[in-house]
Amino acid sequence: QVQLVESGGGLVQPGGSLRLSCAASGSICSVVGMGWYRQPPGKQRELVARITNTGSINYADSVKGRFTISRDNAKTTVYLQMNSLKPEDTAVYYCYCGSSYWGQGTQVTVSS
Repeated sequence: QVQLVESGGGLVQPGGSLRLSCAASGSICSVVGMGWYRQPPGKQRELVARITNTGSINYADSVKGRFTISRDNAKTTVYLQMNSLKPEDTAVYYCYCGSSYWGQGTQVTVSS
């Protein structure tokens, strides 16, 4: 059973930064894509960023130039560095591995 444990969410002022981490148990996630979705209040879940096991990366247009996704050498931990945060980035952020595994979600709130 794969477990994804997220950390790093919290409250930050506009313009601030946060770094999310998602650690996967086992080695399954090292051979598949990982990434982050988010669900803003009252809205549908949306893709934020993803990284394949070979290192290809995609970002949502709304976060390009502000967010950076990366993986550790073992490829079982994925990070999301979020800079220049805006109030519209407020959401629950979920990491995923492959097509079947999801983290529990971590709240990110951007507010003054």
